[in-house]
Amino acid sequence: MTRRDTLALAGLAALTPQLQAAANTKWPITEGPGTPKLCLGGPRDPASLRGYRQLGIDHLIGGGPPGPLPWSVEAIAAEIAKCKEAGVTLANMMMTGFHNAIYNRPGRDRDIENVIQTIRNAGRAGLPVIEYNWYAHRAMEGYFEETGRAGLGHTGFDYERMRNLPPLPEEGAHSLDTMWNNITYFLKAVVPEAEKAGVRLALHPNDPPPLYSRGSGQIMSTLAGWKRLIDIFDSPANGITFDCGVTRELGEDPVPVLRYFGERKRINHMHYRNVIVHKPYERYTEVSIDEGQVDMFAVMKEVVRLKYTGPIYPEHPRALDYDREAAKPAGGIKGYPGGGGFAGTAFCVAYARAMLQAALASA
Repeated sequence: MTRRDTLALAGLAALTPQLQAAANTKWPITEGPGTPKLCLGGPRDPASLRGYRQLGIDHLIGGGPPGPLPWSVEAIAAEIAKCKEAGVTLANMMMTGFHNAIYNRPGRDRDIENVIQTIRNAGRAGLPVIEYNWYAHRAMEGYFEETGRAGLGHTGFDYERMRNLPPLPEEGAHSLDTMWNNITYFLKAVVPEAEKAGVRLALHPNDPPPLYSRGSGQIMSTLAGWKRLIDIFDSPANGITFDCGVTRELGEDPVPVLRYFGERKRINHMHYRNVIVHKPYERYTEVSIDEGQVDMFAVMKEVVRLKYTGPIYPEHPRALDYDREAAKPAGGIKGYPGGGGFAGTAFCVAYARAMLQAALASA
């Protein structure tokens, strides 16, 4: 027996448990109560809901009901029912409209009361997760379009395009300490109410993640900031949206970061995409989900190992010619140069489902 034969047998022996698990798996592997759930975000009109279902998507995220906060029980329940009628579970809605709380302006406590009432009503209506952002300023001025294979649309980000931009009058400039003080005040008021309502909060990291944007410090632009956030109020209701793409943008390895938050049960939503980083925090390119620096299979295997059962959003589809020519933006990205539509979304969903099925089969 040659050395090559010996190494091949050793490798086969190491893989035997995984191969046996895969051989014993009943196909096709489907999502269930004990698995992650692929989801999409987008409109909730009948045609769009039908399109999601055609891709095999059973869970949806998106914006809240029309109108300002607080959302009413009836409005939330109506959105849930609309999805249910189409065979889709509404898993998460994005909450906005509380800028006085973010910036500590007059009306802050009123904003917080509106948030609390929204959370209570979400619990009564049966919505399990509310996602939100806490940007002092979102650094989208650094975006530009790049192209990949055969002209595929990529989204580039370069902090140099916006490094010296002044604060916007409606936002102002805020120190990092100020922003931390503001969200600490917010969380200590809101998280206990979320616990009572049975609703989990998911704060999305800064994306793009420069440390300062138009003169303001950004609390969710570092891994240390993510960890600090969940320590402010120790509760599964005080969680994050884990994004493996943003994690790589910070120069971090997504798998151990995923493990850190997953073992603490602080991942209440998840985004799944790929990126090539040229300089952490400042220069990167959002690429197709099947290329880039994120080991997407390693991420999915860790998700399964952690027994995460929440939604996973294969987001930021790339712009294919079909989407450009057919002008079908459903499920796609608006305001992102190089972002795609329904065809790009279908590619992302198919890839993510293959990763999920393979991870479940080899668990």
